[in-house]
Amino acid sequence: MTKSALQIARAAYQPKLPKALKGAVVAKEGEPTQSVADQEEIKKLFPNTYGMPLIQFVEGEAKEFAPMNVGVILSGGQAPGGHNVISGLFDGIKKLNPANKLYGFILGPGGLVDHKYMELTADIIDEYRNTGGFDIIGSGRTKLEKEDQFEKGYEILKELGIKALVIIGGDDSNTNACVLAEYYAAKKYGIQVIGCPKTIDGDLKNEMIETSFGFDTACKTYSEVIGNIERDCNSARKYWHFIKLMGRSASHIALECALQTQPNICIISEEVEAKNMSLDDIVTYIAQVVADRAAAGNNFGTVLIPEGLIEFIPAMKRLIAELNDFLAVNGEEFNSIKRSKQREYIISKLSPENAAIYASLPEGVARQLSLDRDPHGNVQVSLIETEKLLSEMVANKLAAWKEEGKFVGKFAAQHHFFGYEGRCAAPSNFDADYCYSLGYTASMLIANGKTGYMSSVRNTTAPAAEWIAGGVPITMMMNMERRHGEMKPVIQKALVKLDGAPFKAFAAMRDTWAKETAYVYPGPIQYFGPSEVCDQPTKTLQYEQAK
Repeated sequence: MTKSALQIARAAYQPKLPKALKGAVVAKEGEPTQSVADQEEIKKLFPNTYGMPLIQFVEGEAKEFAPMNVGVILSGGQAPGGHNVISGLFDGIKKLNPANKLYGFILGPGGLVDHKYMELTADIIDEYRNTGGFDIIGSGRTKLEKEDQFEKGYEILKELGIKALVIIGGDDSNTNACVLAEYYAAKKYGIQVIGCPKTIDGDLKNEMIETSFGFDTACKTYSEVIGNIERDCNSARKYWHFIKLMGRSASHIALECALQTQPNICIISEEVEAKNMSLDDIVTYIAQVVADRAAAGNNFGTVLIPEGLIEFIPAMKRLIAELNDFLAVNGEEFNSIKRSKQREYIISKLSPENAAIYASLPEGVARQLSLDRDPHGNVQVSLIETEKLLSEMVANKLAAWKEEGKFVGKFAAQHHFFGYEGRCAAPSNFDADYCYSLGYTASMLIANGKTGYMSSVRNTTAPAAEWIAGGVPITMMMNMERRHGEMKPVIQKALVKLDGAPFKAFAAMRDTWAKETAYVYPGPIQYFGPSEVCDQPTKTLQYEQAK
């Protein structure tokens, strides 16, 4: 494999560990806590893994451990640092006993079900330390939900002598890990299941999981490019750049990137929903900032938009729900109508409120809402080019204002979507250390006989040596939600808290950023140099944990 200069340099980087993990460790149990909601239902569904205590590791006496084999799965979308989770897990189990083996299941949970695997040896692990991506074993989105999948997985785990399985994934993947842990515990199969918190979206977090891995690197990667665009914007001084950022279910990425780069406008989906804002409210807000800057002679600016914004606009949510229901029943009739008449047909069939909203949408977006459906018949909201929708509607509003004498400037838009660019970046020092610690902590949870736990590393704004390693029962994070018409246990997504310190800091500054050109240009991620330059956590963590 040909290596870049960065890979060669990063190969020598030794991730930092919490002090408690450097020696032999023992589990210190904390007080059990209850699930966030639907406690009795969760307890009934997970009788073997519910109500377990929180775990914190502290330094202890060295112990001997019998040889064991461990399996690992990368599940869901990629996030920077996944390779370091596996590296930390590998080093952790080898320290417990050099005879221990690690097996990776190929292309996600499907590899477990289909019995596709490879042994991860020291030579292989060393090739991937401190690198981005999930290409060491690949990832996949197969959901582990059915008994026949659990049994097929058990067949290969038993054949390979695997005592524990580590599933590295997001909220759905860790929910599946908990279901699998419960099943194997109920069957007394002797297979432990441990989860690790991954998602660049940053929506897998709570009191015990301060941040999901990959969020730090992805936000720094996006912020570098946003800063580049801001500098171009401030150089040409003739474009408004509309930038859509990953984050369908929450706006953590948009908020963090705003705190790092100080754009003129950043829309936060959770605020839009809380204030019951309409699409026109959002368009009017953006247009007013554009008009105010134009009046000051600044016909340029930057706008950050979260990927899932459309689903957070209450009126749009109602429109999408009615469209989904209508087309599920009348899809064949709709498809038989001439393409040029389909828009009129939809408008004639919707309730007056939703018909008016649908009629106000640009042709391309209206067509996406009615034509591009997923296998379940639902609108594929992530495919909607929200950045183009907003800029087109802003342009129309400004044109109307110009005729009324309310707008005296010029408006020209450029569009960007930053998504996949951040998912496989070389991990920042923070993510390299954090992920390695998560993997190493998973090995300690296994050594202490735990199952149904998620690896947890806290106190992450302190130096890595002071981080607190342990585990949190996955059931503690669950609630009951309706999925595909059924109530199912799922890990609750963490949304941006409007009363939280990060949003409050943003809200206190955004009016100034709107008027002034207060851009910050973060530049590329720094891997080598002073700790205050290279090892800084996200602004979100710094605000959340400010003492």
